[in-house]
Amino acid sequence: MTDRQDKPFGLSDLEAIIARRAKESPDVSYTAKLVAAGVGRSAKKLGEEAVEAVIAAVENDRNGLVSESADVLYHLLVVLHARDIALQDVLNELERRTAQSGLAEKASRGA
Repeated sequence: MTDRQDKPFGLSDLEAIIARRAKESPDVSYTAKLVAAGVGRSAKKLGEEAVEAVIAAVENDRNGLVSESADVLYHLLVVLHARDIALQDVLNELERRTAQSGLAEKASRGA
């Protein structure tokens, strides 16, 4: 929870923090350091964290999975920021996909 008693912390809050920190000096902000290193570095970190989340899930490591999932979400939002893609664009796509069954949606993509 944030210090705002009326609203729990959400991904839009994290997106705003990332946007703000990306403008800071890379000397004081890990987010700014990732952004300055380029999208390749951020994407690599996203992949590493995703693998760690998979390992935690397979090993039934609840705490590890929670922690690694937070890392995945953070790094995904950094990559989206680096590519100038708003979280809302992703949410809109999820909303579009959930308007039909998952199997029908997947078939419509030819996957």
